[in-house]
Amino acid sequence: MRRYFLILLGIAMLALATAAHDDGGMGTLAGTVIGSNRKPVVGARVTSQNAGGDHPQLTTTNQQGRFFFPDLLHGYYDARAYHDGAWSEWKHNVEVSTGKQTELVLRLSAKSTSSK
Repeated sequence: MRRYFLILLGIAMLALATAAHDDGGMGTLAGTVIGSNRKPVVGARVTSQNAGGDHPQLTTTNQQGRFFFPDLLHGYYDARAYHDGAWSEWKHNVEVSTGKQTELVLRLSAKSTSSK
């Protein structure tokens, strides 16, 4: 019986140690939207979704042209920006790692009526 108890105690301690080092697998996707004038764009809409095209999220750039998607699960994401008729190219398969911030620069092209 004592041996069985020690085995269970060891398993429980291992589970607690693993949980203490697991931050939930979350990271941040952040970056700057740059306009055709090569300056940061305030108020640009930025879309992020997982690389499978699911779970889209939307945010807006701040006064420095910066955007943030906090608390993303570890994995691969796609991102794109839009402002005043201009779109950026999609950035595909951007890796977001646990406990880290992944940085992007999204450059807007000339104004277009196409949303590609």
